[in-house]
Amino acid sequence: MSIDGRALANFVLDFCDARGRRITNLSLQKIVYFCHVWSLIRLGKPLVKHQFEAWQFGPVLQYLYREFREYDDQPIVGRATKIDPVTGNNGIVKYTFDKETEELLNRVVDFYSLLTPVDLVQMSHAKGGPWERVWNHQGRVNPGMKIDNAAIIMFYCKVNSPFVIQ
Repeated sequence: MSIDGRALANFVLDFCDARGRRITNLSLQKIVYFCHVWSLIRLGKPLVKHQFEAWQFGPVLQYLYREFREYDDQPIVGRATKIDPVTGNNGIVKYTFDKETEELLNRVVDFYSLLTPVDLVQMSHAKGGPWERVWNHQGRVNPGMKIDNAAIIMFYCKVNSPFVIQ
C-alpha cells in the first residue's frame, strides 16, 4: 500500500532526530525519494502514492516542499501535518509500516541521512537517471515534469544499493 509522502517525511525526521542528525528541506526531499526508489527495487512496490517532480535540485514532492519551505536551508524541527476530514483539525501525519518496509527504511535513511545536501543532489542527478531524463527533455512539452515509477525501476534495478541488505 502506498502512503502519503508526509507520513514518510515524518518517519525520516523522527529517525534523524533520534540520532542527532539535522535535515533540511532539500535533504529531506532526496531521502524521501531514495526511500521510494529502494522500495520499488527491493520490495517491488511504490512507497509514496504520488509522483515525484523533476525540479532544479532533483526529485521533489511538491506538497512536501510546501510543507517545509519555511525552514529554507535550516534544519527542520516541525512535522508534516494535514487536516482530518472528520474533525476538521490539523494534526501531525502518523505513520506505520510493515516489518519488511520499516527494516528497509531504517537502512535507507541511515545511509542517506549521513550525506550532505550537495551529495544527495548529485546522486539524484545521476547521468541517464530518471530525474535527468525528465529534466533534460530536449524541449518537448513535459507538464509537471513528473518522474515515472517505471523509469525509476528501469534505472535503479541496474544500480547496486549503497547500503547493506541482510
